[in-house]
Amino acid sequence: MFMLLTVKVFVERKTTLYKVLIVTKPEVYLEPKARAQKIMELLEKEHADAEIALHYKNPLELLVATILSAQATDEQINALTPKLFQKYATAEDYANADLSELEQDIRSSGFYRNKAKNLKNTGKMLVEKYNSQVPKTMEELVELSGVARKTANIVLFNAYGVIAGVAVDTHVSRLSQRLGLTENTNQDKIEKDLMNILPKEKWMRLTDLLIFHGRRVCNARKPRCNACVLNKICPSAFTFK
Repeated sequence: MFMLLTVKVFVERKTTLYKVLIVTKPEVYLEPKARAQKIMELLEKEHADAEIALHYKNPLELLVATILSAQATDEQINALTPKLFQKYATAEDYANADLSELEQDIRSSGFYRNKAKNLKNTGKMLVEKYNSQVPKTMEELVELSGVARKTANIVLFNAYGVIAGVAVDTHVSRLSQRLGLTENTNQDKIEKDLMNILPKEKWMRLTDLLIFHGRRVCNARKPRCNACVLNKICPSAFTFK
């Protein structure tokens, strides 16, 4: 469905006034809250299988995998974590790890030097402050090296069933802007905007749905608007070349 804008145009033919119909973008008539609800409703039908793609068996493995996933694909991380988790099974293992050796163990994840430092420092803090356990609150998690709100939200929800916010990764950020759910580009501000237009119980479900839709349909360079179930309510539909 498209919105037709009627534009009055004066033409130098006597005094006749002509009306020209110009086809523009899709008809976007829903307010942000209503649009967000409709987006979730449509995406639930389209991506019923949406769920976290990282492989893990316990909170520590999830924390490590999520830290490693920064600037990497889930496939990359899932390929390296089986051996990694065999070698480093506890917080103590990371705390006591030889840094150079740990760097090589996670080299394929990219930015491995910085990530190795974060894992070692996180291991130390878990041992010293949290009895070697992964904490269960946002405030405590973001104190760990390499952990910001996105990682903390993922760990809290998937490891403990705690909903503290919306995990905003590159897919969630991109789609939230395209769908008109936010005008911000900062991840923390995007998260606040999304939290304000959806009920709490749907915050993390939105993350999974937008990630799957971003991977399968609304990719960064060439979104497939023709195949998108949201193209009738998306302000950005059919605007890409």
